[in-house]
Formats: sequence, C-alpha cells, structure tokens
Amino acid sequence: MDLSTRKLTFGFFGLGLIGGSIARAVRNTYPGSRIIACDPDRTSLAEAYHDGVADTITDAPGPVFSGCDLLFLCAPVEYNAANLLAVQPYLGPDTILTDVGSVKTDIRDHVREAGLSSQFIGGHPMTGSERIGYRNSRASLLENAYYILTPEPSFPAERTAWMESFVRSLGALPLVLEAERHDMATAAVSHIPHILSASLVRLVRDSDGQDGLLRTIAAGGFKDITRISSSSPVMWEQICLTNTVNIHTLLTALRDSLDRFDELLLSRDGAALRNWFNEAREYRESFPDLASGPLARTYVIHADIDDRPGVIAGIVQILAGAGINIKNIGITHNREYQEGVLRMEFNDQNALDRARILLSENGYSLH
Repeated sequence: MDLSTRKLTFGFFGLGLIGGSIARAVRNTYPGSRIIACDPDRTSLAEAYHDGVADTITDAPGPVFSGCDLLFLCAPVEYNAANLLAVQPYLGPDTILTDVGSVKTDIRDHVREAGLSSQFIGGHPMTGSERIGYRNSRASLLENAYYILTPEPSFPAERTAWMESFVRSLGALPLVLEAERHDMATAAVSHIPHILSASLVRLVRDSDGQDGLLRTIAAGGFKDITRISSSSPVMWEQICLTNTVNIHTLLTALRDSLDRFDELLLSRDGAALRNWFNEAREYRESFPDLASGPLARTYVIHADIDDRPGVIAGIVQILAGAGINIKNIGITHNREYQEGVLRMEFNDQNALDRARILLSENGYSLH
C-alpha cells in the first residue's frame, strides 16, 4: 500500500472514543479515503455519517468490508474476538487487521487460532479520556501519543514499516513491542493506576459520614488522581479479565511496597519516609514529556486575580494582542497543591515564557 495515494479503504468495528478518534484522524489526513463503520449503536453510526467521518455505515459485518486495506477492531475486548471471527470471511488476502485494545496477548491468541497471524498487527494508542463514546472522540486525541504496535512474527516487516508510517501520519508516535512486554508495561502504567484510582474513591466513599464531608472537600490532588475512575466500568472489567496475571503480579508487588511504607510510618523513621517520597519524586520527574495522556507535559501558569468583572478578559486581551494562543483556561476554586486562581495552559514552552513575561510586566502575580 502507498500512503501517498490517499485513496485507501478503512474499516472500523466499533466507533467509540478510540475508534471514532482514529476515524476522524484518518478522515482529516486522508480526505480521499473511504471509511466503513460498523457498530451496534446506530446513534453513533448516524452521527459519524452526518459528520462526514464515515462513508458507509452498518450495524453488522458483511461483504462491504471485503475491500478494506486496513481494518480496525475497536470494540471492547470481550467483543473483539467475536468480531474477528465475524469479519474473517470478508477479509481480503491483502487486508491488514489490527485492534486498539490495551491488552495484546488475548487478541493475539484468538488471531492465531483463526489462522490470521500473517495479516495481524496489534495496536494500542496510549491515549484516552474519562469521557467515552463517539460523541467525545476527536482527531487530536492521537497527537503526540505513543501508539504501540505488536506485529505477529509472520507479519511482513515491510507492512510493519507501513503501519509505523501510517501511525506517524496521524500525529502519533509508533513504538514496536512484543505482546507480552506490552501487557506487563500497560499493567504497570495504566491498569494498576485505574485500580488504585477506583480503590481510593471507594475508600473515601466507605469512610464518609452522613454529612458527606469527605465528598464535599475532595478536590485538588484527590480529584486529579481519581479522575480516571470515570472511565467505562465495562471496559475495565474486560481488561482485568484478560490481563489478570500481570495485574496480579504487580498488585502483589504493590502490597509489599505499601507494607514497607507502613513499617516506616509506624517506626516514625522520618529520614526513611522522606527518602521514600524523594525517590518517587526523582523518578517521576525523569518521565519524558512527549506522550499525551495523564502524564503529558503541560505548559501551565497560575495567576492571582481579583474577583471582579473584566479581569479575565483583560488577561486574554493582553495575550491575544501579542499573538499568544491560550490552549485552555479555567478558574481554580480550590487551592490545594497549587497557587493562583486562574489557570492558563499554552501549546509550548515558548508561548508560556512569553505569557509569563507579558503578564508580569502588567503587574500580575504568577505561580
């Protein structure tokens, strides 16, 4: 296949947040391509068709998929194996088959059972949102996100190279891994954090009184680290059931770590406690800034402002006059873990530095 032709045919089984975002990115990057979408949710299909994202929509697999150059399995993990078998009769010999799930060994095993290894390359865009569904999808979700590819041994090397080029063309960062290594890595950096987030929410819920005090004051750091608990429970059920061994292994290690911390706490060893936090801080600060997602680099400043009309408009006018775009802006109602009540996010370091200078020159106190 030649990316330069821009007349490829793409198929999507599942048009939720991730499938919809990839489809939108494909439509933006390859406007001459044909996109076929299949989903049992007819509302999502109708919206995709109305948006001009999908050219052909269907709620069931069929011969319409026979001409696909690249076919994505984007349904929840529990359905992808069934969809794989349902679409198999319509796969052309040159069709590349991929998925977007966050567990790779499970779908790989089903692919091998179906005899489709030479056509399959697993995929996992490391991005997402606490909001789900096609309605919340956007092409920008893929920008600067790591997109892991797990080709089967019999998958041709030149096709792996093509997929890497394709992923780059959508603005993502391809990373080729073995399926087993991927599943252990994502258990550590994605699956365990979601379990911890849900556990923290449940802990606060179970510890709260009838007056709801804990829920009332839960803000700042607590909201930041538990935001991902709003993700789809069905999706996380399936992730836990398909990456069970890796999650269990890491949960065991996590319990050991918490037990060690508890010992330091009860022994009141201040130096050891400080070192425990410091080692975590140093490793956290070594993380790269390229990938999107919960650990993405953000270019943010906070400004102290008076509570009166026109103050925010004045700041926006100063920055707009200098050609500085504000990527995101919001009022911080709780100052836990941060200073300043107006939060402004910029696209890059240069914009942030210029904004800091301008606002400081105009008398604003920045943090």
